[in-house]
Amino acid sequence: MILVTGGTGFLGSYLIRALVAAGKPVRALYRQQPAPQLQDIMDKIEWVPGDILDVCALEDAMAGVTQVYHCAAVVSFQANAKDRLMKINVEGTANVVNMALDAGVDKLLYVSSVAAIGRAKEGAVIDETAEWEDSPNNSRYSVSKFQGEMEVWRGIAEGLDAVIVNPSIILGAGFWDHGSSAILKNAWKEFPYYTKGVNGFVDVEDVVEAMIRLMDGNIAGERFILSANNWDYQQLFTTMARELGKKPPHIAVKPWMAEVVWRVEKIKGMLSGKHPLVTKETARTAQMKIYYENKKVLNALPGFHFQPLEKTIRRIAAAYLQERG
Repeated sequence: MILVTGGTGFLGSYLIRALVAAGKPVRALYRQQPAPQLQDIMDKIEWVPGDILDVCALEDAMAGVTQVYHCAAVVSFQANAKDRLMKINVEGTANVVNMALDAGVDKLLYVSSVAAIGRAKEGAVIDETAEWEDSPNNSRYSVSKFQGEMEVWRGIAEGLDAVIVNPSIILGAGFWDHGSSAILKNAWKEFPYYTKGVNGFVDVEDVVEAMIRLMDGNIAGERFILSANNWDYQQLFTTMARELGKKPPHIAVKPWMAEVVWRVEKIKGMLSGKHPLVTKETARTAQMKIYYENKKVLNALPGFHFQPLEKTIRRIAAAYLQERG
């Protein structure tokens, strides 16, 4: 039996679909309701009510489990999300690790993030050897994922077989109002602005394939960056717009403009009660040039390769257009 936490989320739902397609028995936690995007395979999934902060529910969910994919996490760059980030991403991960140790599961795979990896000097390439450095420039999200990852390393030290993956920005169809998928909606609306920043991007299908292969292999006690290509945001937004038949962005956002925008968005959020579209952290990150190295996972998984981002975006855009009718 395989347990998936975060199975109602973006990555977790793709993972569950792949596991079911492979004929593997899957058990998944849910808090409010099972994932509606998995309705067509609902009868092939054992859904268990509970969450990773509920130790008793976790204990029951891990009964008879041999593998645990820990995907559950909060991804937020809102100023008021600090407590929730630490509660779910750190305390929740500690609970999963402790219950996995108690249950004697064969292996745990933890979905971390490149945000949990130490930052090199801007423009330098980051790999798995990068060391974390405390800095006021680290986002609350990155701190929470780093500390969550430390809980997994602690479990490894206590005898747990585990492997960690650090995906860059994951691209895939669905969940259009959240996370990276919302970028495509901005392209559809012909959002005119772009930044000069560079970041890593990866197809959700590639992340899932790498996760399953790492889980089923003999590798443990290591972490792997999962990132296909390093693209600048202008290239990303332009490719999305063209696949949607829309006008690409044409106004470069200067650093001083970004500083003004996040402050304006903060005030608008305070007045409206809605989360600001741009925060201080996202505004500054979008200006940075960050490059990730992916050789380690390519060497560890013979025959594995990342899909070109152009292909990924073409598939996502087609799915979006189909849903819009």
